[in-house]
Amino acid sequence: MEHTSNADLRAAADTVLARLVGDPTGAARLREDQWRAIEALVAEKRRALVVQRTGWGKSAVYFVATSLLRARGSGPTVIVSPLLALMRNQVDAAARAGIHARTINSANTEEWETVQEEIAAGAVDVLLVSPERLNNPDFRDQVLPKLAAATGLLVVDEAHCISDWGHDFRPDYRRLRTMLADLPTGVPVLATTATANARVTADVAEQLGTGGTSDALVLRGALDRDSLSLGVLPLPDAAHRMAWLADHLDELPGSGIIYTLTVAAAEEVSAFLRQRGHTVASYTGKTENADRQQAEDDLLGNKVKALVATSALGMGFDKPDLGFVVHLGSPSSPIAYYQQVGRAGRGVEHAEVLLLPGKEDEAIWEYFASLAFPPEDLVRRTIDVLAHAGRPMSLPALEPLVELRRSRLETMLKVLDVDGAVRRVKGGWVATGQPWTYDTDRYAWVARQRKAEQQAMREYARTTDCRMEFLQRQLDDEGAKPCGRCDNCAGARFVADTSSGSVEAARGDLGRAGVEVEPRRMWPTGLPAIGVELKGRIPAAEQAASGRALGRLSDIGWGNRLRPMLAPTAPDGPVPDDVAKAVVGVLADWAKGPDGWASGAADARQRPVGVVTVASRTRPRLVQSLGARIAEVGRLPLLGSMEYAGDAAAVFRSNSAQRLKALDGALTVPPALAAALAEARGPVLLVDDFTETGWTLAVAARMLRRAGAQEVLPLVLAVQG
Repeated sequence: MEHTSNADLRAAADTVLARLVGDPTGAARLREDQWRAIEALVAEKRRALVVQRTGWGKSAVYFVATSLLRARGSGPTVIVSPLLALMRNQVDAAARAGIHARTINSANTEEWETVQEEIAAGAVDVLLVSPERLNNPDFRDQVLPKLAAATGLLVVDEAHCISDWGHDFRPDYRRLRTMLADLPTGVPVLATTATANARVTADVAEQLGTGGTSDALVLRGALDRDSLSLGVLPLPDAAHRMAWLADHLDELPGSGIIYTLTVAAAEEVSAFLRQRGHTVASYTGKTENADRQQAEDDLLGNKVKALVATSALGMGFDKPDLGFVVHLGSPSSPIAYYQQVGRAGRGVEHAEVLLLPGKEDEAIWEYFASLAFPPEDLVRRTIDVLAHAGRPMSLPALEPLVELRRSRLETMLKVLDVDGAVRRVKGGWVATGQPWTYDTDRYAWVARQRKAEQQAMREYARTTDCRMEFLQRQLDDEGAKPCGRCDNCAGARFVADTSSGSVEAARGDLGRAGVEVEPRRMWPTGLPAIGVELKGRIPAAEQAASGRALGRLSDIGWGNRLRPMLAPTAPDGPVPDDVAKAVVGVLADWAKGPDGWASGAADARQRPVGVVTVASRTRPRLVQSLGARIAEVGRLPLLGSMEYAGDAAAVFRSNSAQRLKALDGALTVPPALAAALAEARGPVLLVDDFTETGWTLAVAARMLRRAGAQEVLPLVLAVQG
């Protein structure tokens, strides 16, 4: 028997739930596991970790608990939430329950002061905060202590992000340790996630201070979803996969999400599907905030058949009637895959989940794996630079002094901040002087875990056993059993048929060659600090012009052809005929384009007067033969090659400043080439195999223009990214 007070609390909780779900009859009732979590938070003031499948109702737990706690005089609930999409949905949901919710995130800086005033006045019931805010110096030092002192309930949503054992570790989340330590005694804490195996669950519980204490409550439920029908459909190539989508998209129930592994693929696929008459929109990390919100609204309102999205839509999108999730390419982790497919079928009886694996998937996995925590020497170098700086250093100032790209450098600094070795302050980063140990064993284990997850995704695509059971076992679900619904349990529901028209159109789309290569116009900051006397804007008379590439290494068209050819282990050899022919096509389109020399425009640029190649120590035959083929077809002289002095060509650096330092004084214009340029007097085509940062092309163009080239038009096989 419940105590009377708890019975009253339960009745009050059900009343709040009815408002939350919009049930005017008041008949809505919490499930027992939801009530158990609410009871622990409100009546017992405990800390709880809830690991339950998407759609279980985790948000109902914290909104109902908030309403009950506020009625008892508690301070506002603080929800740490990873994505703006989730925040917008949560604010609307809270309003239905009579809960006033506000957000503080990077997209509403103009509202921060007002929000803080409302909190101080007691007018805010729920504050949603992005994890990045926790590490902002002003927020961390001025706002966070006040919040921690006043908070009535702390909620950590998508809590698997805390753990670097998990698939989506985010170092900003580790800042929660500070907030937890500052919470007054008796303030309840709720952590929620749908995607945590046993190891991640234990790690999150420990970090939240719930592991191994008598006050801990861990609620872990079964992860099977009765509404999901999983399937895998192997198809020969990217053209067939795009064609299949074009032919069969309307057969999929309702509206849904088509996930791709890269931004380029999302843009390619969405453009092709629109061309084939489907109403779709793309959604990636590069999509502007306003366009993202419009795309979300269109999907929520069923105004589009699908969003073609990257993992930017992986968390925090709440559409209960989402009818399907299709993956064009396999994620590298079954846990990440489960999380993404879990967006579907939350409020409908049946939803289709389909994986269309691709041959390029593993190359993309390897690229993202290369962004793991840096080796110890680079980490120590960064700490030493900060220690000797004598002042806070911003990322732009620090980047030239260490061999890491800015995004990877920032992630590493956040980890070091959590570990206590560095600290973010106004003006940048400083070293704390505290001892720090490089956790070799942990990082090696995480790397092995990533490899194991990749292998599991290969096995998922090949297995003849139940696919849902396979995913459940990957998440250590003790209730894993055959689902009876997937293609292996119940038979395939989709065939691999594609129309010849769609395949031909997809091949044409994917085979369309030509990507603009934007020139560098500004030197990176901090070059004088490393002995390179360049800064500010690159003079117009020394810049490269806008160039062209055959394709992007990340796309599923020419990228699939170019990736193996340009891989570090690929053998050198003459440019293949199909590639050379395509490059000539790009050159012809460029010539006829609005800024081309054959456009007929009054202000058209002068036709190139020759071809210059960039020397290569890894692919000399490829680059030289490419330059020769272009010169032959274009009836242009091959003027010569930019050469490297000494062994400088063997030096590769990982960020812009370090790359420029390696290039400084390394590239040369041989006398014969200088003489040819002086005599030719006109624009030249600058030919290389691929460009990643654009700095080799920028430095080469500067030198060629100083040597007499009127204009430098870069032409490369591939663009990285």
